[in-house]
Amino acid sequence: MKIHPFLAAVILSGWLTGCRSALPGSPPPAAPAGKLVIFHAGSLAEPVRALTEAFQARYPGVTFQAEASGSNEAARKIRELGREADVVISADYRVIDRLLIPDFADWNIRFARNEMVIAYTDRSRYADEVGTDNWYEILGRDGVICGRADPNADPAGYRTLMVWQLAEAHYGIPGLYRTLETHCPKAYIRPKSVEWIALLQSGDVDYAFVYRSVALQHGLRFVELPPEVNLGSGEYADFYHLARVEISGTGPGQTVTVRGEPIVYGVTVPKNAPHPDLALEFVRFLIGPEGQAVMERMGQPPIVPAVTENRDALPPLLRPLVTEQ
Repeated sequence: MKIHPFLAAVILSGWLTGCRSALPGSPPPAAPAGKLVIFHAGSLAEPVRALTEAFQARYPGVTFQAEASGSNEAARKIRELGREADVVISADYRVIDRLLIPDFADWNIRFARNEMVIAYTDRSRYADEVGTDNWYEILGRDGVICGRADPNADPAGYRTLMVWQLAEAHYGIPGLYRTLETHCPKAYIRPKSVEWIALLQSGDVDYAFVYRSVALQHGLRFVELPPEVNLGSGEYADFYHLARVEISGTGPGQTVTVRGEPIVYGVTVPKNAPHPDLALEFVRFLIGPEGQAVMERMGQPPIVPAVTENRDALPPLLRPLVTEQ
C-alpha cells in the first residue's frame, strides 16, 4: 500500500518524538524537584528528618515542609480544615482508613511497626528499682506521676489505655487500670507522646508511655513491657483485640470504638496533594530499601515488603514494592 508523503512525515515525526529519550545524546528525564508538604505522626519526627535529608541528597531540587502532630489531628487537617498535604504518615494505619478513605485518599500502605514502652530518666522516682516485672507496682506508688498522650489526638494515647487494660488481664490484678489512671491524671495529658521528653528530662513527670522508637531516638531509659501487653507482637493479636477504647469520631458528638491491634504505621498521598508525582516518588523511597534502612536505624522495624489491602488501588509506580494482605 502506498502512503502519502505528508502522512508518512507525520508518522515519522510522532515516532521520533516518542523515542527521543532513547536517542544518543538526548537529555535525561528531569530530576524530581519542588516543595513537598508532609503531615506526620509526632513519633516520626526523627525518622522523617532522616528520610527527607536522604531524599534531598539524591534530589537536591526538592524541599520539605514537615508538620508533626498526633496522627488523628494530621488527618483532620485535611478532612475538617481543608488543608493540603502531599503525604500523610500515620502512627496507626487505621486512622487513614477511618478518616481519609474514600473521600480524601484512595489507598493506604502499611510500612513499619513499633511497640509501647514506659520511658523514664535517672531523675524518676524509683528509677533504680523499676523493671519489666514490677513496673505496675512502681507506677502505683504514692507521689509517682506519669504522662500519656491524648487518645483523641494521638494513637499513642488510646494505645496507652489499651496497655492498661491488657496489663490488668495479663497480670490478673483487678483495679490495675484505675490505679494507673489515677497516677496518669488528665493534667498530664498532652496532644502527642513526644511532648513528654522535655517533661521527663526536667523531672516534672517520672514516667511516660511512649513508643519504643521515641525512647531510643532520644536516649531515654525505658521499661520493656511483656509482648502480651506492648502491642508489638503479631503472636498476641487476638489478645490485643480484647482491649477497646472509645475516642472522638468524624463529627461533633460522634464517637468510634478502637480495638487493640499490633502497632502498624501507614502512609498515603491525599487526593488534594499539590505535587502528587513528587509525593509518589517520596513514598517509593520510604517503602524501598533506603527508607527501610532508615526506619530500622530509628528503632522501627520496617514491614518488608510493605502491605496494602487493595493493591489495584495503588498507583502503578508503587505496586512492585507492595504486597496485598
